[in-house]
Parts: sequence; C-alpha cells; structure tokens
Amino acid sequence: MTTSPAPAPVPTPTPTGEAAHPAQRRILAVLIAAQVLSGAGLAAGITVGALLAQDMLGATGLAGLPSALFTIGSAAAAVLIGRASQRSGRRLGLAGGYAGGALGALGVVAAAALGSVPLLFASLFVYGAGTATNLQARYAGADLAAPSRRARAVSIVLVATTLGAVAGPNLVTPLGGMADAVGIPPLAGPFMLAAVAYAAAAVVLWFLLRPDPLATARALAAAETAAPRVATSPEGAQDAVEGVPSGDVRYLLTGAAVMVMAQLVMVAIMTMTPVHMAHHGHSVGAAGVVISIHVAAMFLPSPLSGYLVDRFGRLPVAAASGLTLLASGLLAAFAPPDSVVLLAVALALLGLGWSFGLVAGTAIVTDAVPVTTRAKTQGWVDVAIAVSGAGGGLVSGFVVAAGSYAVLSIGGGVVALGLLPLIAYVSRPREPRT
Repeated sequence: MTTSPAPAPVPTPTPTGEAAHPAQRRILAVLIAAQVLSGAGLAAGITVGALLAQDMLGATGLAGLPSALFTIGSAAAAVLIGRASQRSGRRLGLAGGYAGGALGALGVVAAAALGSVPLLFASLFVYGAGTATNLQARYAGADLAAPSRRARAVSIVLVATTLGAVAGPNLVTPLGGMADAVGIPPLAGPFMLAAVAYAAAAVVLWFLLRPDPLATARALAAAETAAPRVATSPEGAQDAVEGVPSGDVRYLLTGAAVMVMAQLVMVAIMTMTPVHMAHHGHSVGAAGVVISIHVAAMFLPSPLSGYLVDRFGRLPVAAASGLTLLASGLLAAFAPPDSVVLLAVALALLGLGWSFGLVAGTAIVTDAVPVTTRAKTQGWVDVAIAVSGAGGGLVSGFVVAAGSYAVLSIGGGVVALGLLPLIAYVSRPREPRT
C-alpha cells in the first residue's frame, strides 16, 4: 500500500510574502540539476524524430507521426504523474516519469537497429513520459513559492532545461557517428543520449528531492487552516497577486487554453522545420543548429518571462504570447528557404512565444487551483497540452504534404491569435450577481 511521504516540519507563515518553507532553495537546486540532465533527452525527439520516421517509413506525410506519438504518450504519462504526485508526492511522480522516458529512448534505439516500425511507434509513445515529466517539474518549483514569485520559480526550473536541450541537437553528428560505429542507424544516436540523460535525472530526483515540495505545501495549507488567520499567508496572499481566488474556473480554463494554444502552434511549426530544411538541401547539422536555437529560445528567456508575469500580470504576457507566435509564423512562411539565419530567427520567436504562454499559463493555473487538488488538476491540464501538441505534430506533416511549409506557418500564426479574444473576455471584471 502506497503511503504519502512525510513532509518536513512546517514553519509559521511569514507576513513578508517570501517562500513559506526554508527548503525551497534546496528543492529548486535539485530540480535544476535534474532539468539540466533531462534537457538533452528532450531534444533528441525534437531534432531527429521526424527524420528517423521519414527514413524508416519513406513518406514525408508521416514525418509528423513521431511527434504525435510521443506527445500522446506524454498525455498518458501526465495523468499518471499527476495521480502519483497527488497520492505520494512529486518525488515519486517525477522520478518515475523520467525512468519511463529512458526506457522509451532505449526502445527507439532498438527499433532503429532492428528496422522495426511497430517497436518504433511503441517506444516513441513511452518516450513521451520524459517530455511530460520535464514540463511537470515546473509545478514542483512553484509548490512552495510565494504567490508573488510563482512565475519566477517556474521560470527557474524551465531555464535549467536549456543547457542539455541546446547541447543535444548540436551533438547529432558525433552521436550519429558513435551509433554507426556500433551498427546502429546514425539517426538513433541522439536517443542513446536521451536514455542516459533521463535515467540520470530520475536518479537525482529519487534520492535528492527531499522534503517533497507538494507534501510540504499540503502540510502548510493544513496548518494555515488550523491556525488563527494571519495577515498574509501562502494561500491567502493569492488574492493579492492578481485578484485570482483559489477555485476560479474561468482563470483555470484560460490558463489551460493559453498553454494548449502555444503548444499546438509551437509543435506544428517546429516539427516540420527540419523536414523543410532537408527538402531545400540543408544538412542535418544545420537543422540541428536551428532547432537548438529554437529550444534555447523556449527555455533561456524563462527568467524574463517569469519576471514579466509577476511584474505586469499573467494575462498581458499571455496576450504577448499570441502576438509573438503570429510574428514567428509569418517570418517562417516568408523567409527564403535557403536562409538558415531567418529560419533560426523565426524558430527563436516561436520558442519565445511558447515561453510567454507556458509561464503565464502555469501561473494562472497554479493561482486558480487549491493545493489539495493541485497535482491532479495540473496533470489533466498537461494532458490537454500534450494532446494539442500531438494534434499539431500529426497534422503538420499532412499540411506540408498537401500545401507547403508556408501554409503551415501562416496557419499556426493565425491560430495563435485566437488567444486574444479569450484574454480580453477574461480581463473584463465580472458583473456582480444580483
């Protein structure tokens, strides 16, 4: 029978609005270490997944299938990670998720070596657990953060992914050589790195993520309920951030919609960029550089995103996400196919727009969900994010095959504009009930 981990001693909430627990710094340090490792695993599927599928299947129209498979897998994993975290704490949920990602990466290597398409598909599905875990770790960073600093705590966890995620695509060529030397198709090389990276992240979290941040946050909330009310508390200060009371369904749905839309547009354009480049004579190494710039732009500006969200509000930055994604789509569509520089700039804007949307959306959802049901709700939100990414990845190949990369990019930018009417509606003050 599974039991919840024992939380650390609960301190008295302070009126300063700072982190409610002294373990917050340690928790962030452990999460940073795990995210640096896991970033390399995350980048493998992004960089060569579509190319590997195209090579094994011999069809461009199905090149988006790997992205769809590991994002569907990440949706299933998000549910399991959310439930495990709700029941037994973040440590079990996150470590188990990375272990699953490592197993999936090994399966992809075996599938490439054997030429087995069914094994490739099954392994990509399992590999998605690593993607889900990499995103869910951001919630762990916010569990014990003061409400006025939640977005910055999320951004610290996200930016830690940058080192591994940027290094991974640039190792495509040497890893391919290593794989070829042992009789494995070169495109499977990055998945060898992913297996090691995800496994190492799982070990770090399992042994070092103590005290468990979610279990401790629940203990803080219980102590706050039982104790006499203080002027400002981790939960009570929530209203001071942006007027978002815990349990506000409008904000919960808006936060989820912001992240879903950003993920859909980002995955669709990102997935087909290496294929687009290959069709116009660019090398796999050049595609790796562009994707590494894109991934850096997803995570490296996270501190800026977090600062802007905490300083100027969740909804304005969410609106900026939609506008930035539109600019990215237009630039990608109209950039000359032989211009690696302009494609890199377009993909950098794509990553920045995603960063704005993810950090703002995460803060909105965390503000609106009480700690007692936080992990499970966050898991379901990430399911919606993963499903949207799967749809974007799957449709992207067919759109390019039937139309062009430009059609896909412009369409993605227009879809991103759908965020603006929703944000405008939610920004209006609610009419008092009579």
